[in-house]
Amino acid sequence: MKTLPRLEISLSKIFENTKMLVELYGKKNISVMGVTKAVLGDASIAQAMCDGGIDYIADSRMKNIMKMRESGVISKFVLLRTLKSEARIVVENVDISLNTEFEVLEELSIQAEKQNKIHQVIIMIENGDLREGVMPEDIFRFIDKSKALKHIQVVGIGCNLACFGGVRPDQKNMDQLSKIAAGIEELCGIPMIIISGGNSANYNWFQSNDNLGKVNNLRLGESIFLGLEPLNRNKIFGLHTNTFRLFGEVIESKCKPSVPIGDLAQNGFGENVLFLEKGSGRRVIIALGRQDVDVTNLKVLNDIEILGASSDHLVIDPKNCSFKVGDEIEFGLNYGALLTAMTSPFVKKVFA
Repeated sequence: MKTLPRLEISLSKIFENTKMLVELYGKKNISVMGVTKAVLGDASIAQAMCDGGIDYIADSRMKNIMKMRESGVISKFVLLRTLKSEARIVVENVDISLNTEFEVLEELSIQAEKQNKIHQVIIMIENGDLREGVMPEDIFRFIDKSKALKHIQVVGIGCNLACFGGVRPDQKNMDQLSKIAAGIEELCGIPMIIISGGNSANYNWFQSNDNLGKVNNLRLGESIFLGLEPLNRNKIFGLHTNTFRLFGEVIESKCKPSVPIGDLAQNGFGENVLFLEKGSGRRVIIALGRQDVDVTNLKVLNDIEILGASSDHLVIDPKNCSFKVGDEIEFGLNYGALLTAMTSPFVKKVFA
């Protein structure tokens, strides 16, 4: 008996996507960090990425990195979000951490000294997206100050785009990152080994430019897992887009009105929902809700329409499809749906 809801995962397709992207970016001397935060640091998935040729495994959570290490994944590990309170275990378990605060670097240096280590760091630059990053006008002073920390080695800089503000990676902001890297090397005397220009959203910039400046690394998650570039969610030629498939079970199929009956207020999630009068029609309910997955990021694969969801019920208009109780319905996933489905303990993960 198959468990539902169920997320079927193809390791072979993840391997193939990774291999193709590593080869593609490698043609212009770009190394790849495989980002595992969307898959909850799953060791089997991380291993498939390592087998595909990535140089580093990167994650934002220490629990994920420690889980992968304990499961036998052999890779250089990069921490994407560093907490001062976790400095000791960061130094113990991570090869490189991304940082923006000198106070955190000081604590990392203290812990590295206790462990007789030199901890490597990448300093993130604010490049317009307004998430994490040292302001460009402050970076040279920040780097100079960091040189006094004997157990910290600054190995590079990076930036993040498209995640918070939606800023598109382009030649202007990538040139700025290259210019800052060159300035650090010249003025601070520190070689920039890694200049990490961003994430899967850099695909279009990469494809349209032969001059990539000093950028030599990208952090890829979405394009490996979903075969898409995130700016427009367009398919990357040659990649698999169905590496993850979500299945839910039909638990009700009845003819109902299209508009609720009675005075309307906010729903259970504080939303005022607008309903359109379409007359009575068949409504299908699937045992899949917001506690299982971000339903707004599900992709329908049949001629159906998602009408909405509560904590544990997904309501659809089946249109011309015929579903009966007990049927399985398959969905594709965008990044938000993948992230939440992998995180939910109620979704069974199956390696297909």
